Amino acid sequence: MTSPPFDATPIMRALARARVAQLRRLDPVAAQRRVLHRLLRRAAGTRFGQAHGFAAIDTVAAYQARVPLRDYEAFWREWWQPHYPVLRDATWPGVVPYFALSSGTTSGRTKYIPVTRDMVRANRRAGFDVLAWHFANHPGSHIFAGLAFMLGGSTALEEVAPGVRQGDLSGIAAAEIPRTLRRWSWPPAELALEADWDRKLAALAGQTPAGQVHVLTGTPSWLLMLLEQLPPLPRLELLVHGGVAWAPYRDRIAPFLPPGCETREVYPASEGFIATADGAEGAGLRLNLDRGIFFEFVPLEELGRDNPTRHWVETVETGQDYAVVLTTCAGLFSYVLGDTVRFVSRTPPRLLVTGRTSYQLSAFGEHLHGAEIEAALLSVAPGVGEYTVGPVFAGTRGYHHWLVETEAALDAAALDAKLAALNADYAAHRDGGQLLAPVVTCLPPGRFNDWMRAQGKLGGQHKVPRVIADPARFAQAVAGLTQR
Repeated sequence: MTSPPFDATPIMRALARARVAQLRRLDPVAAQRRVLHRLLRRAAGTRFGQAHGFAAIDTVAAYQARVPLRDYEAFWREWWQPHYPVLRDATWPGVVPYFALSSGTTSGRTKYIPVTRDMVRANRRAGFDVLAWHFANHPGSHIFAGLAFMLGGSTALEEVAPGVRQGDLSGIAAAEIPRTLRRWSWPPAELALEADWDRKLAALAGQTPAGQVHVLTGTPSWLLMLLEQLPPLPRLELLVHGGVAWAPYRDRIAPFLPPGCETREVYPASEGFIATADGAEGAGLRLNLDRGIFFEFVPLEELGRDNPTRHWVETVETGQDYAVVLTTCAGLFSYVLGDTVRFVSRTPPRLLVTGRTSYQLSAFGEHLHGAEIEAALLSVAPGVGEYTVGPVFAGTRGYHHWLVETEAALDAAALDAKLAALNADYAAHRDGGQLLAPVVTCLPPGRFNDWMRAQGKLGGQHKVPRVIADPARFAQAVAGLTQR
């Protein structure tokens, strides 16, 4: 069926109005305390909970004193890998039914992220909040008069043990769509299962009922590829995007959107649904405070220290770059996500995603962060496509090599000057001679897609790595992108 049985908008609008009223009354500190206490009670009997004395923890400070920060590798090595694929009462009660396969953009290694039934429900409810804020800003919208198109990777899931499956997060989401909502969802199973990205796009372009699509969701880079092949979407009211920065794609996607179509940013991760834009573009993303995640924030310059400061919503400050740390209903506790954020307001807590903890260039002590890298490039070449940058060593010194999709020339000197203006460490190392002038290689549009295709990483949850800090991996990328 290519059209929903009836317009469910009036029902959803009423539910959305009630939810937004609840969110506007929510006390951030009290809500996060409740979430943490609930998570600790649920996990107290697990091996992790017993090892860390969850039953005796009654404050945020006590929790932080008992549970150290861990990254994915530490969790995998200490708590998940010994029992994989059947995680029973390891870090969350019961058996974990799903693993989301996440391909790290910097390390290149596949991660196996536990997804519990509780997390599925939390993600679903956070997804509803996206629509609730849309209705709050556009009360006349009729998004449930048509189809919601979720563009993701293959929804095929591999059964790795009885009752345990793994695959793309979009596949897990598709498997868990409530039956009552499936008639409002697109694409159907036979198209969603397709693993070959090029064949999938061709099939979607030929079979999508364009006049019925009211909502479109996905990663901007892959949405652009889809929109270039789809017929016009005249009734599209809402485009939901997340996963990579929006700025490089905004102007290229805009011509495909009909008048009045809203774009709304979300901050999803395989580990949980973190934040949603509740207002205008650029105003920040509102933390999902009561959706199964307790948040901590570590000042970026302290990450890696023995006893870093661990903030939460009661103590965060605006204007500070933080590394995001999650405690979730999927059995992650003080888990260093790998993303960096900066708060723009505290009440309610709203943030901007500024990059990845690994999206830094500091091979020569320059300490360039992801947000600075992107801002500098877009300021001198606003129409660029995909790009990546990494270090190249030349004896005791070296330089940054930029590979950028652009049809026009790119002024490397202007890029250099902008980076120096944005980052004092960069300027100091350029002036001191440790860091040589950047080198820019301009590539034709589509070159990065060809490179990703050659690696079997086109589409789905795969993303072009903006920074490749490992010189060996970067050299391989340069060879793959320039040898034609």
